[in-house]
Amino acid sequence: MKRIEYPSPAQWQKLVQRPSIKKENLFALVDKVFTDVQSSGDEALRKYSREFDRADLKRIEIPMETARKMAESLPSELKQAIETAKNNVEKFHLSQRETPQKIETAKGVLCWRESRAIEKVGIYIPGGSAPLFSTVLMLAVPAKIAGCKEIILCSPPDAGGNIHPAILFAAVLVGVTRIFAVGGIQAIGAMVFGTESVPKVDKIFGPGNQYVMAAKQAAQLQGAAIDMPAGPSEVLIIADKSCVPAFVAADLLSQAEHGADSQVVLLSDNNSVINEICDEIKVQLQQLPRKEIADKALANSTAILLGDMASCIAFSNVYAPEHLILAVENAESVIGEISNAGSVFLGNFSCESAGDYASGTNHTLPTSGFAKAYSGVSLDSFIKKITFQRLSAEGLKTIGAAIETMAGAEQLEAHKNAVSLRLKQINKLEK
Repeated sequence: MKRIEYPSPAQWQKLVQRPSIKKENLFALVDKVFTDVQSSGDEALRKYSREFDRADLKRIEIPMETARKMAESLPSELKQAIETAKNNVEKFHLSQRETPQKIETAKGVLCWRESRAIEKVGIYIPGGSAPLFSTVLMLAVPAKIAGCKEIILCSPPDAGGNIHPAILFAAVLVGVTRIFAVGGIQAIGAMVFGTESVPKVDKIFGPGNQYVMAAKQAAQLQGAAIDMPAGPSEVLIIADKSCVPAFVAADLLSQAEHGADSQVVLLSDNNSVINEICDEIKVQLQQLPRKEIADKALANSTAILLGDMASCIAFSNVYAPEHLILAVENAESVIGEISNAGSVFLGNFSCESAGDYASGTNHTLPTSGFAKAYSGVSLDSFIKKITFQRLSAEGLKTIGAAIETMAGAEQLEAHKNAVSLRLKQINKLEK
């Protein structure tokens, strides 16, 4: 990790920049793949699976019965762990249901709002070297609670064209309706345009690398909604002298091992704390099977010494991390000062891995500074809010004059007339 001491606030904006591929190269590739998928459908999916994933797709869709059989090979201990996590995720997201509240805004004017599920959603599950079966729970569980009729899952295939059995087990467990062995930009394109095999969806969910994130952003220009720009994983940890350096090092490495383009940031007001944590990172790194990936991520990461805890929190709000860990004394006392973060972990025992897997909160979170404007995935992500209003004759009389005056001032006479005609009818009936 790079070490920086006491940077001025004027330098912070440069320090919060994430490592990235040149945007013009990213979007040029996305445009090419999207064009091919739109014109060639399944043929393009097979072509790019060979090119990007080195997978020869004999079948694009994995039938649910096949998925069940393939999932049987999973160890019972892992199945039980997934079921435990699923139950906790379900409890947390069930608590987010809302009861419609009807409000009389004026006498005779009743307004309320109701939720309706997005009918067809697509969930993207990263695969490759780290099959993120936990993301199936984070996306499909709230989709089922919301009442989505179709849940389409896409995930990169291995060389044999198969999806990891843990992803399949989780998909079957939570009620995914269809599964497709296709990943990367081409998977996003398939869900945007639809192909002979993959249906077009209304909204696309899921994390991914910078290629997937760019594809999701481009999807919006094609009329598909997305959850958020969720790209390479990141964590920022604020640590003071009360932290356990080994714990902090482990949390930093847990994000660094996601991918070479991940980023981890350590902030502290104590130089000795930073030294101890960096020493722990060196020891723990050597024990990791993915140490080469983690090492590359650490090369793009930073340990920053600041003057006090207030400066650490202020820097964090500028960075707007996906995951924020407060390894500080009385962590809950500073919650009110946190304005920008995807998910926050309080104290020495609240490891980020808990949120990734089994605490119940959602791990699909905004990255790359988007936590300044986006929230993580929740039940609300899978529903639309529809407003309703019912006006009685008395209600229209109550607000009718205001509507006529405003419509007239905007020179929208048809709007004004829609009210005037009704008011005349009401007056006639009342005579």
